[in-house]
Amino acid sequence: MYQVPTGFPKDFLWGGAVAANQCEGAYEYEGKGISVADINEFRADLPLEKRSNAEISTSYIEEALSSKIGIFPKRWGINFKETYPTDLKLLGDMGLKLFRTSIDWSRIFPNGDDLEPNEAGLLFYDKLIDEIIANGMEPMITLSHYEMPLNLTLNYKGWYSREVVDFFVRYCKVIFDRYRGKVNYWIVINQINLIGHESFNHLGIAEDKVENLQEAKYQGVHHMMVASALATEYAHQVDENYEVGMMLCGGPEYAATCDPEDVLATLKINQMQYFFADVLLRGYYPGYAFRYFEEHDIKLEFAKGDEAALKNTADFLSFSYYYTQICDAKHDEPYRNKTLPANPWGWTIDPLGLRTLLNSFYDRYQCPLYITENGIGCYDKLEEDGRVHDNYRIDYYKGHIEQMKEAIKDGVDLRGYCAWGPIDIISCSSSEMSKRYGFIYVDQDDYGKGSQKRYLKDSYDWMKKVIASNGEVL
Repeated sequence: MYQVPTGFPKDFLWGGAVAANQCEGAYEYEGKGISVADINEFRADLPLEKRSNAEISTSYIEEALSSKIGIFPKRWGINFKETYPTDLKLLGDMGLKLFRTSIDWSRIFPNGDDLEPNEAGLLFYDKLIDEIIANGMEPMITLSHYEMPLNLTLNYKGWYSREVVDFFVRYCKVIFDRYRGKVNYWIVINQINLIGHESFNHLGIAEDKVENLQEAKYQGVHHMMVASALATEYAHQVDENYEVGMMLCGGPEYAATCDPEDVLATLKINQMQYFFADVLLRGYYPGYAFRYFEEHDIKLEFAKGDEAALKNTADFLSFSYYYTQICDAKHDEPYRNKTLPANPWGWTIDPLGLRTLLNSFYDRYQCPLYITENGIGCYDKLEEDGRVHDNYRIDYYKGHIEQMKEAIKDGVDLRGYCAWGPIDIISCSSSEMSKRYGFIYVDQDDYGKGSQKRYLKDSYDWMKKVIASNGEVL
């Protein structure tokens, strides 16, 4: 008879996650090309909610490339390109069993359409992956995490251009071949459903290079999903131990009221977030998506062989979880649930929503799940004692880990959890340093000034005990 689990599995993977473009720096080092992330500007003059570079034109790109005044923090990151040995030791000492990072596509194929990879870039990742393993952690590698070579925007149309499928698969093949026997866990594309909030970073489509941006985004995502499926097929041919996942930005949307119209509107919005996973985990486009495209006058082009390619489905679902929102029939987009507390950027704190989402995903897909991003961005203060006393972060993690345990008791096959990010890095959406997530404080401000010394936060010691107890001591 089935026994209800009492806690986390013995082999549960406690981890942390970062992205190359937010931490590495060295943006033109050893042959690296310019990526879409390298032109993300920090704008202190804008309110918090408007600092995201969601959609970008070629004129903005030209200004960013020639600017001597703009502030582009992802170009220097936290100097992880040089500091990774000591940073990884701190994370290994904390007890992490899994370390998720990305390989910067533009460090391997500087222009994206190059015929041969940049060996200097590969040598760096050789050393990085070896160091992750040496510190007792399994590497989980993301192949595309907002690091598309900018050349593919300027001389093509980002993922809207069909040629990019072949360029990306070529890149993936090089990486899968190179790290056979060292890396077992892969995520092909980060948060594939974020075609709105992270539109340009995600798809590399300049808004003035296409006639219908919304249609171009979905065509670009189609190409992205085909490329992901082809990469997954190749990975399984290279190494039977490879586990290849797909990733969503997760967050269930709640109906604002019990009015049936609001419930249906919420269902539709949630469906179009599930859509990407439905394709990559089930292997075909769902009917509701075709209806959505028809009602929004979106015409997609399927090339010969695309439907067959999509049958190469992912092995697991990974997802980020930060906040939930609410929906109603009167608004086209979800909005903030003001009944919940939030961080300074308006991201609501909803641990119970994580349990809801875990159950929803597992009910729908019946496959292994990994939470590959979860955390809270806050303003932290380094005190005179050389510590950050971040009880607010401890409270956040405690609430979410408790709900993860409840979901496991519900029968959810949750296999791993990555805190985002275990060390302070540059914010993805707003390119600021002061929005901090880490258990480790980096002495650096929004303008790149500071000693770059690392200091432990109270949450570091707390999480170390959590991991040592496999989630029993909170």
